[in-house]
Amino acid sequence: MKLDHIVHFTRMSPKASSEFWDGEGFHAVTGGSHKSWGTHNALMYGADYYIEWLAIEDERVADQSNHPLVEQLRHDEEGFGTVCLRSDDLNQLASQIEARGFRTIGPTNAERLTDTGETIRWRLLFIDQPISSDLPLPFFIEWEEPDEARIAGLKRKGAITELNEHLHLDTLVFSVADPLRSEAEWSSLFGGALALENCRLLFEQGEGQERLREVRFESAEREIVFEQGVYQAPRFG
Repeated sequence: MKLDHIVHFTRMSPKASSEFWDGEGFHAVTGGSHKSWGTHNALMYGADYYIEWLAIEDERVADQSNHPLVEQLRHDEEGFGTVCLRSDDLNQLASQIEARGFRTIGPTNAERLTDTGETIRWRLLFIDQPISSDLPLPFFIEWEEPDEARIAGLKRKGAITELNEHLHLDTLVFSVADPLRSEAEWSSLFGGALALENCRLLFEQGEGQERLREVRFESAEREIVFEQGVYQAPRFG
């Protein structure tokens, strides 16, 4: 199984988020609006994943969306929210996950309207769990386009540059009350193996709200703190 993207909640506008990361030497872009959720985002692509900085755009729509991710955004307000894993068949995955004892929400259709007027579509699958200070389980995505076509399109649009293609992840560090319990729960969800193809998952004991605490890139040499999230990042140039 492969990490698709990391969701980082922020109060900043997509323009402000992308400008911050551009100022740190990365290449980030404004993503667009989720009209039915009342949210909008900025995005930064890596070699085979991306980071999404998600913010509320329309309070009224967000209040009425009843969407699991938006509900968590309203609960957390800022900081790392959750992670999303990629699937080629959400219907089959939903059956497998439910057979492992988890209840699911979806798959549901989703879309984003870009700044250029293009509509990007995908499907989502969530684990049915209450929004709380406990660590949220990952959710899952199935893109409308095959990966090769989607990535080629992002390169043509300039969202993925040579710099982005060299940004590989090393480890996602989660702060939890009981690391062994969290490892066992995630391993059960994955079908027995706690492993992703494109990064390592590490659960460490911490206090307070259980969330992703730190994103570590390969060849990290500096720490960047953004909206209560810690990034161990490379230097450029």
